[in-house]
This record gives sequence, structure tokens and C-alpha cells, in this order.
Amino acid sequence: MVKRHFDYEEKYRSLREKFQELKKLSQSMDFDLNQEFKRLEDKMEDIRGDKYHNLSPWEKVLLSRHSGRPVVKDYIEYLFEDWIELHGDRSYGEDRAIIGGIAAFAGIPVTVLGHQKGRDTNENLKNNFGMPHPEGFRKVERLIGQAEKFKRPVITFIDTPGAYPGLGAEERGQAWAIARVLMLFPRLQVPTIAIVTGEGGSGGALALAVADRLLMLSNSVFSVASAEACASIIWKDAGRAEEMASYLKVTAQDLSELGIADEIIQEPIGGAHQDFTDLADRLKKSLELNLKQLMALEMEQVLEQRYQKFRGVGRFLE
Repeated sequence: MVKRHFDYEEKYRSLREKFQELKKLSQSMDFDLNQEFKRLEDKMEDIRGDKYHNLSPWEKVLLSRHSGRPVVKDYIEYLFEDWIELHGDRSYGEDRAIIGGIAAFAGIPVTVLGHQKGRDTNENLKNNFGMPHPEGFRKVERLIGQAEKFKRPVITFIDTPGAYPGLGAEERGQAWAIARVLMLFPRLQVPTIAIVTGEGGSGGALALAVADRLLMLSNSVFSVASAEACASIIWKDAGRAEEMASYLKVTAQDLSELGIADEIIQEPIGGAHQDFTDLADRLKKSLELNLKQLMALEMEQVLEQRYQKFRGVGRFLE
């Protein structure tokens, strides 16, 4: 049975609780074991650090889906000023699985878009677990068109299992809505930066990832299909998802080697949810540097670099 939950941190917390109980017991018995406890604590942290620096692809998939990971609203609140959320696709309705709006970053007006998961079960249900409907992608189309009109750079945050595959979504033109966004992003006359913060799955993630720079958190993943779906298609067995994850090359490190990810933002030991402030500060520095580099170029240069970037990926994969 394939493991469905990343439980290493829970085991670590359980071990630390037992360790603290042992320390209290030694103090009550008047034993001076402070040096020995310090040595054991340091060793525990070293083992933990080694573990997180050597996670398997499947463990990274599980960690990217961790329920405690920051959601896009957390990043928006920390990184941007003067945030104004914009709603609707002007055609069908509002899709809560994609959040979009305008804000200021480092004094620069920007358009921000991202997949919005929930912080709890109720929010996840309201946001369809971050799986957009066609109206979500049409919202993206509307807002990037507006960004181009007013010369605002576009910053996207990617964290989704994929676009919603339900009957209603297909009836309302899911594939066409994604295709429209995929067609428009490469032609956009403003700088674009995409950040994979968690799980980047299928066309739903790709729609927001065709950017001048693709940044990935170190425990995030990005793939044309989930490991479970791919194992079901290739081997007719979703239970081999762990094995499939290693073949798909889904990790930030794999995608950096393939020339798809431009930069990896290192997460704290234990994952992004362990120290959000530290992670967000690192991301802020990277975003500011990349945005200023792109804005220093003429638009013709940005478009040429964008073209060569994706042509290079295509050549590499041939």
C-alpha cells in the first residue's frame, strides 16, 4: 500500500516529547546529565536535517501536499502591500480556486494570481481544494490582459492538484480555457514570474507557469500529471505512485537540472510550514531581484529571452 501521508515530523515530535519527559525525570532524580542531553539533542537535529536534505521524490510529493503548508493568501499578506482582490470572469461567475488582484511589491504595481487552497477542511471545500473551473482560468485571462494594458508585471503562485475534471467544468470549456491562458502568457508584453509553492499538478498548474522566471520552493513538485494518475495510466495501478514519482522527475532539483526551474528557494528544515517568516523573507529577496532584473530590460529583450527559454526546454526534452 503506497504511503499517503508525510508522517516523519509527527514521529520526530513524538520522540522529542519522550526526550523532554526523560530530561524532567533525570532532574527530579538529581542526576546531572545536561551535557549528555545536549549531545543527544544535537545528534537528533543532525539526523533530522539529513533526512530533509535527502527526501525521496515521493516524500517530497507528500510534503508538498501537507495540510499545514502556507496558502497563497499567506504569501500575499506577507509579501505585498495595498492588495485589492478582483473577482469573476465577466462571463459565468467567480471561482474561489484561483485568487487574483492588484498590489504593490517593492513599490512596483503588480498583478498577482494564484491557486487558493484552504487552511482547513471548510475552506478547502469552498475553494474546491485549489482545483480551478473554467471561470477561474477565464479570470486569469481577464486579469493578465488588464496587467498588460496597464504595464503591470504578473506574479503567479502555483499550488494545485490540477484543473477540476468534473462534468460541469468540461461542459463550460475547461480545456479551451486552459489553452487560451497557455496561448496568452508567452505573448504577454510585461515581465512574468511564477512560483511553485506546493503541488504543481497537470494543466491547472502549467497554465500559470509559462513565465520569464520559474521559482520553486525546495520541497515543491511540478508535473504533467500526478504520480497516482500516471501510475494508473501506465501500469493500471495507482498503488505504484511512489515508484512512478521517481520516474516523473517532479522535484525542484530535477526540474532545475532539466532547465525548467530557474531558481530553488530553500525551505526550513521540516518544510515551509515550520518557519513561514524565514521562508517568505527568502522568497521576497528572490522575487525582488528577479523582478528588477526583468524590468531593467527592454520588452523586446524580455520576449526574446522568454522565447529562447521555452525553445531551450523543448530542445532539451527532444
